[in-house]
Amino acid sequence: MHRLFLLVFLCLVVDLNAQENQPAAANNTQDAKTNTPSPDSKTVSGPTDAKAVKSYADAMQLMKERKFTFALDEFRKADKQDGGHCIPCEAKAYKAAGEVRDFKAQREAAAAMLANVTSARDKAEAHYLAASACLTEGIANNHEKPLEAADSEFKAALDLKPDKYDCLYGDAIALAHLKQDASARERFQQFLKAVPPDDVDYARAQRFAEHPELARARVAPNFRLTSLDGKTVTLESLTGKVVLIDFWATWCGPCREALPHIQEITKKFEGQPLVVISISLDRDEAKWKEFVGSHSMTWMQYRDGQSGQIAKTFAVTAIPTTFTIDADGVLQDVHVGEADLQGKIRKLVARANEVASRKTVAEVR
Repeated sequence: MHRLFLLVFLCLVVDLNAQENQPAAANNTQDAKTNTPSPDSKTVSGPTDAKAVKSYADAMQLMKERKFTFALDEFRKADKQDGGHCIPCEAKAYKAAGEVRDFKAQREAAAAMLANVTSARDKAEAHYLAASACLTEGIANNHEKPLEAADSEFKAALDLKPDKYDCLYGDAIALAHLKQDASARERFQQFLKAVPPDDVDYARAQRFAEHPELARARVAPNFRLTSLDGKTVTLESLTGKVVLIDFWATWCGPCREALPHIQEITKKFEGQPLVVISISLDRDEAKWKEFVGSHSMTWMQYRDGQSGQIAKTFAVTAIPTTFTIDADGVLQDVHVGEADLQGKIRKLVARANEVASRKTVAEVR
């Protein structure tokens, strides 16, 4: 079992390193819906001090090698060498700290950015970054203090930029975790008025506005994807159905060995409220498509590819990894490596059928 885990882990790390060495233009996603604050909205590529430039370059290389703790130290060093005014250094330090869940370092980086930026937009963004770190820490550790800090930071950002809708949603989540349900409902309603109905979090915000207690549950991260057959789905659009998400890649031996089990599940629960989504980390689209076609993978297929954005959202560190999500969107199980999933899925599907039957009866009445 330990050998299998090691093999799986090495497969994933090698590929992610390869992805990070691809040209930056290949990845057009943003982390946590944020923009990097920049002084007076001018583009700044890095530090100007000669020593700081070297430290920054070393840090960037360490990021590519996924040595995030060392990268964090180097970005901090570069900022110090540049007189403490290198916003790109601070932004990268924030990102590196996030990779190792060093929330204190994230807050410090956000505070440094806040001290250096001047425009209301950039200050709001710095407050948002601080709030996001506090929110993640508060939820992860179930502590009120960082949740209260998140609420304060989100409010500070909204004071500067009232239309910053990501702060409305984040603050609503923070308030829900603080069990301030009335305030959470109000924030979710404000968010719903601020964004279009096709926003990825719109349907989820509607549910949370009605039932703030759901926002406190271990709800799986929401996402939007367009599958290989052209269907666009969000996790929230699958409410009422059990969802099995399988992270894999064609180059991963253990993933190929686990494939028959996924195929068996799709056949056994055909016609039941179960959706299986295979998310590939392959970079080679043609090879992925050929593999999917030749192995009769007829269920929903998506290639996370260059950015690995959904894998990052789910904090995937090894493949194959499967996430089992119930009909309310609550994460029930996470398995790394091959696993016997049918028993758990059978219970969740039965529960989903029971809830659906009760709703049907209520509608008839």
